[in-house]
Amino acid sequence: MKPFMDEDFLLETETAKQLYHDYAKSMPIFDYHCHLTAQEIAEDKRFSSITELWLGGDHYKWRVLRANGVPETHVTGAASDREKFDKWAETVPHLIGNPLYHWTHLELKRCFGVTEPLSPQTADRIWEACNRKIQSDSFSARGIISSFNVKGLCTTDDPVDSLAYHKQIREDTTIDCKVLPTFRPDGALKIENSGFKKWVNQLEASSGVSIARYQDFLKALRKRVDYFHEAGCRLSDHGLDSPFFLEVTEEKSGQIFKRALNNEQIDEKETVQFRTAVLIQLGRMYAEKGWAMQLHIGGLRNNNQRMEGEIGPNTGFDSIADFTYASDLSNFLNELDKTESLPKTILYNLNPRDNYMIASMAGNFHGDVPGKVQFGTAWWFNDHIEGMENQMKTLANVGVFSRFIGMLTDSRSLLSYTRHEYFRRILTNLIGKWVENGELPEDIEWMGKVVQDISYNNVCDYLDID
Repeated sequence: MKPFMDEDFLLETETAKQLYHDYAKSMPIFDYHCHLTAQEIAEDKRFSSITELWLGGDHYKWRVLRANGVPETHVTGAASDREKFDKWAETVPHLIGNPLYHWTHLELKRCFGVTEPLSPQTADRIWEACNRKIQSDSFSARGIISSFNVKGLCTTDDPVDSLAYHKQIREDTTIDCKVLPTFRPDGALKIENSGFKKWVNQLEASSGVSIARYQDFLKALRKRVDYFHEAGCRLSDHGLDSPFFLEVTEEKSGQIFKRALNNEQIDEKETVQFRTAVLIQLGRMYAEKGWAMQLHIGGLRNNNQRMEGEIGPNTGFDSIADFTYASDLSNFLNELDKTESLPKTILYNLNPRDNYMIASMAGNFHGDVPGKVQFGTAWWFNDHIEGMENQMKTLANVGVFSRFIGMLTDSRSLLSYTRHEYFRRILTNLIGKWVENGELPEDIEWMGKVVQDISYNNVCDYLDID
């Protein structure tokens, strides 16, 4: 029997061990999609307790706490930090088979030097040990990032954001991690929302463009793309949770936009038409800048309306959608490709049934950039051993695996950089099995290069970031 989560955790063969320890382990991290805030990094935030650092804002943990019968007072409510920690300690032993069980203990081990499993019996010792360590200088936001050898990360930012904290970070020579914004224009696409007009007003103020017509709206978006580019942005991001392609004329787009500004009702067809028009215009802007466009497809969000009303959106009440979108995706990518204005694109699917559809779709639109259209890493509910293996096997089966740009955290937690280790162990174990089964030659140097490229080098090349 192997020890629990020892140095060869998840590594089943000697080849896997060699690939991980000699090639993957020491590679830096470029976390090209996360939800950390530039403000926390700029201000080098300190944390009051392990609960604030570990459980605050982490809806992965919130979901399983609720599933274990923990009342909301001890999840997002008014219970003390210690009471919330104790509920987490009670819950973790029940999470066998869930990636949170592994992530929890990787975080304890790598960040705090704690090797015993978390449980009600060990909660006192672990609480005290972690909170002692949090007081050290290395446990500021920047200290944690540095300890994981993170050389670059991309936050997720609204186009109307001033990016003031990004500017502060760029001007601070003591920060050795490149922190870049990502252009996330959800507000520009959700014309059906009651807050659309308010967002347009914010866009008007941030861009300096008076917005009365659809063409003014596009001009303002272009100015914000320019602004983000100057701030180092090289990525956009879009959450697409419903149909996103219907042919539409520019005249019709203008009419829909004008009606929305007049607070008139926009029907479902017009909503999709407007989303299509804006996505295509933005895609062309991204291509001009040499950006990559991320499409996160297939979430069914804020399902529990009662809880959304009580504690707000994005608090752990989302799930996997089941709408079909192969035609929408094909038509959207093809529309941009017609005029050679398809940017580098990363496709993430939330429903695992779509793995082969997405991977095969990516192969239709490659160009002179290696891996131009990427089948993105296993996302959200697929972010576990089986999900990561399935995503990588699918990509290998129908694409060019060695050009894969690898892992990201998609997280609000500074401690989640252990997920890159988790991914690298799964990656090297998969390749190690292929080698030892005779499916690949025993060329450790070449396989090691592939591992290092997927772990770090490919994404730096893909985004053209030094």
